[in-house]
Amino acid sequence: MPGLDSPAAVRRAAMDLLARREHGRVELARKLARRGASAELIETVLDRLANEGLLSESRYLEAFVASRARAGYGPLRIREELAQRGLPRQAVEQALRESGLDWGELLVDTWRRRFAGRLPEDAREHARQGRFLGYRGFSPEMIGRLLRGGLSDDR
Repeated sequence: MPGLDSPAAVRRAAMDLLARREHGRVELARKLARRGASAELIETVLDRLANEGLLSESRYLEAFVASRARAGYGPLRIREELAQRGLPRQAVEQALRESGLDWGELLVDTWRRRFAGRLPEDAREHARQGRFLGYRGFSPEMIGRLLRGGLSDDR
């Protein structure tokens, strides 16, 4: 594979990656570095792409939050995944707030799909359902309310 040793080559590689899906700046920089681009070239190209509106952290955050929520993941898991991708905490919090998602409704939908809407009948099943929903990124408070039957069926 030819090296990414010119601004044009780095830009081409970045555009190829962005054509597939939105990327955060840190994630895109990591991928370009793995392909052999220098840090200096990467920064220059990414600055230019951001100025041109082709690289947008807010668009990336919006797309990522929506995608993970559709897959049944809650805000705690999504927040953690975005932190691992190097996104600023403040931007992540804003994206979660502005997503317009009803996390309670998403929790109920995820629970219904996985457990057919059956509340746990014993402590073992309660723990199993709680672990699953916790792993998916829902808060212990929300999970507890749901498993005690506290979230209404009209959601």
